[in-house]
Amino acid sequence: MKLIVGLGNPGKEYVHTPHNVGFEVIDALAERCDCTLRRSFRFQASLTRTMLGEEKAMLVKPGAYMNQSGPVVAAMTCKLGISPTDLLVILDDADLPVGRLRIRTSGSGGGHKGLLSIIDNLGYNQFTRLRLGIGRREDASLVAHVLTPFATDLRDNVRMMIGAAADAVQYLVAHGTEAAMNKFNTQG
Repeated sequence: MKLIVGLGNPGKEYVHTPHNVGFEVIDALAERCDCTLRRSFRFQASLTRTMLGEEKAMLVKPGAYMNQSGPVVAAMTCKLGISPTDLLVILDDADLPVGRLRIRTSGSGGGHKGLLSIIDNLGYNQFTRLRLGIGRREDASLVAHVLTPFATDLRDNVRMMIGAAADAVQYLVAHGTEAAMNKFNTQG
């Protein structure tokens, strides 16, 4: 089974903010699979089991705040017996321009506190991550940027990026990480 985790912050005040694009990709995948995310009693998360092509998958939105995503992901990988090759984490990246996708199979947290929390709690960094470009604003701090909804003129680009990221997840599951990197890392 594939464990596909989108990062974000719970709460209505964070909906449609750059920090929640991971959640939006999970929502898009759930809609495509005609399934509903439900709050888990076992894990601090909203989740659903589904099929992505021929593969069983669990779509997950941790219920902890972004910077505390690690304990949720670690508990799920341990209890469900998920191997590092079957974990995919979807997150925002302020160092990529809006609309750009980047898939990697390992690496550091790159300063992203949600990803750092996951790496610290898992004890390894050898898992696939899909980074979605949210850019940076010159008129705001990084914290203000990631927690403020996207500007109106960027919303169409963000919607297209969410769709492309959902495409990338489905392609990755069907064709493998390397093929997905070759196809989606060059776009944007």
